Amino acid sequence: MRRLELIGLEGLPEVLPGADLAAMIHHAASASGGGLRDGDIVAVAQKVISKAEDRYVVLDDVRPSDRAIRIAAQCAKDPRQVEVVLSEASEVVRHRPGVLIVRHRLGHVLANAGIDASNVPRDGQGRERLLLLPVDPDGSAEQLRADLRRLSGVETGVVINDSPGRAWRVGSAGIAIGVAGVPAMQDLRGQFDRDGRELQASELGIADEVAAAASLVMGQGAEGVPVVIVRGMQLAGRHGTADELVRHPLMDLFR
Repeated sequence: MRRLELIGLEGLPEVLPGADLAAMIHHAASASGGGLRDGDIVAVAQKVISKAEDRYVVLDDVRPSDRAIRIAAQCAKDPRQVEVVLSEASEVVRHRPGVLIVRHRLGHVLANAGIDASNVPRDGQGRERLLLLPVDPDGSAEQLRADLRRLSGVETGVVINDSPGRAWRVGSAGIAIGVAGVPAMQDLRGQFDRDGRELQASELGIADEVAAAASLVMGQGAEGVPVVIVRGMQLAGRHGTADELVRHPLMDLFR
């Protein structure tokens, strides 16, 4: 019988800059009964990675450029927030009132460059802050994987997930923005279906599917479950990175 378990780790404290995430996850997994096992995939919400890496921007410290002011007027947003978005973006894709879509410097096409203020506490002076994506999510995933191996003595994979909106579908869904220790994609081209037909275009976004499954347990509001152990995945193939899942701009047929 094929079976997949999703185990949400509860009781994790608020993550502060410089926090030892691996130690926190290792302790929570041990407290939940059984700890981590070989082959587990540890799915971690992007937000706690960014908090640990101190990816905060204090909104009052931002001085918007003329370009940010112009775009902010067109999409009805705070010019300071737009300036922060532009600092993380390589291209503005679309904007209209209430919406600003950009290509993030990591390649992802996201609303507001993935910058968020939900579940982001104010600083010690009570000032509003924004939280950016990690500088190098694949590197963050690899470092967390190494730290978990050192603490637990087992080999796990790590997927850092985010939940952006989607261009052709209503509603957000989890995607992998950082991957370590697991295949990011599974290329089935050249294999055959049950009727003997050769597969021509079947590439599976394995890490994205792991991220989406974990998001069901994490939630998007006040659930407070930023880490999920995904147990039972049978993944063969080389280890990948989230960068492999980003479609090259030259292959974007819709713009």
